Amino acid sequence: MSTTEPVPAPPFLRAGCTDAQARPPRSLAPDLARGLMLALIAMANVPWFLWGQESGAFGIHVPARNALDTAIQVVMGLGVDGRSFPLFAFLFGYGMVQFFRSRIDRGLEHRTVRRMLRRRHWAMLLLGFLHALLLFLGDILGAYAIAGLLLVWIFFGRRDRTLLIWISVATALFALYSLGSVVSGLYLSTQPDILEAMDAGGASFSMGSFRDIAHGQSNYLVAAGLRAGMWAFSLPSTALGFAVPVSIMLGWLAARHRVLDEPWNHMRLLRLTAAVGITIGWAGGVTRILPMLGVLDLPDVLFWTFMGTEMISGVACGIGYAAAFGLIAAHLEGRTRPATNTTAALAKAPEPAVRKRDLSPDARSALVASRSYGAPASPVTPEMTRQVSAPVRAIAAVGQRSLTFYLFQSIIFAPLLAAWGFGLGQHLSTTASTALALGVWLISVLIAGWMASKDMRGPAERLLRRLTYGKQDAAAQAGAQPIAEATP
Repeated sequence: MSTTEPVPAPPFLRAGCTDAQARPPRSLAPDLARGLMLALIAMANVPWFLWGQESGAFGIHVPARNALDTAIQVVMGLGVDGRSFPLFAFLFGYGMVQFFRSRIDRGLEHRTVRRMLRRRHWAMLLLGFLHALLLFLGDILGAYAIAGLLLVWIFFGRRDRTLLIWISVATALFALYSLGSVVSGLYLSTQPDILEAMDAGGASFSMGSFRDIAHGQSNYLVAAGLRAGMWAFSLPSTALGFAVPVSIMLGWLAARHRVLDEPWNHMRLLRLTAAVGITIGWAGGVTRILPMLGVLDLPDVLFWTFMGTEMISGVACGIGYAAAFGLIAAHLEGRTRPATNTTAALAKAPEPAVRKRDLSPDARSALVASRSYGAPASPVTPEMTRQVSAPVRAIAAVGQRSLTFYLFQSIIFAPLLAAWGFGLGQHLSTTASTALALGVWLISVLIAGWMASKDMRGPAERLLRRLTYGKQDAAAQAGAQPIAEATP
């Protein structure tokens, strides 16, 4: 039986805020995290362009030519490979809640904002396809778009506890699968007859073969078709595997509680998350570097042995990095303590003691909006006690334009390195390619700093806004102040 029992209004209405009050000053932490993330993304992506060189089944790196190459590959294996990807997904999920909240604060109805998110993800899928077709096999926009479409539909309006239960169940099941893979792989490594049969049956695998197919073709049209086909084939497993959905939903939870928007209110949580997550991540990366160093001699046919454990540790490390970036931002701004005791103000009102299906349509809609919106902004923001330097502001400007500068990396890498361009990828070592990646990121920092000084949006962000909003956001069409959005 339906009831009209009142339901707590969404936080922005419950707090009695005006539109201007509902949007606190932009926090440095989310943008700084996205800007620093793109440095990790650049280092992780550039080895995929080093075509025509050997590569094992346990990684994408080319053979080390000297001690510096080896040292860089060790650092990459421990802290970058498989770690930047979940960080990207976490910040993507965080941005989805920021996007939802900002539109609600501007007076849009929550169903309208959900439709805008859906259009946004379809637009990202299109951009991901074009990115893979024109430039880079390893595009991740498409995977995040597919995950976003499904997760928003199923989970976006669910309560925090529901999200935590699903995350915990998925993690537990994947951990069991990963443990089984490790046990099976180590056992099979002692069975030469079985390994010989697996190798004869074509079970061996090399990352380098994918790299050569995608970026070693001198004919651009052929290379584009191959990249698009391989991207489409891998899209479902990437989007719906363990790392992307779990990281996105963890990003939702963090954003609902404004963990990066107001890091000064969550310093203990951030410290714990950074310490535990990064420790787990780097420890899990050991199994990635041991085969590189020749310490763990597993046959190529057993490439899958540690994939599960590396994925779990990668998610932990990505979340740990996000927490560490939040701590860095808080210290750079000199805001490490709440201005006042805001615990009571930040507490969410309890949900009604009735089943959702028994609520009236309006009450159900208000409940879903309240869950998706999360906690209200802290009524008091501590004063900055330090002046943020120009280089830090420039890195944050990269984060504000993260979609543009994610694509910018491929615009530089592909023509320089792919066989259809200058073909330099066939000759570069790990040291040279990593230096190139960091150089491209530094160039993006300079460009972003200049764009910020001119109050310019990134071109990819402008395109995505046009595809997302249509005529439903007058504030956006009027050129309102940029806000954090559901882009990488």
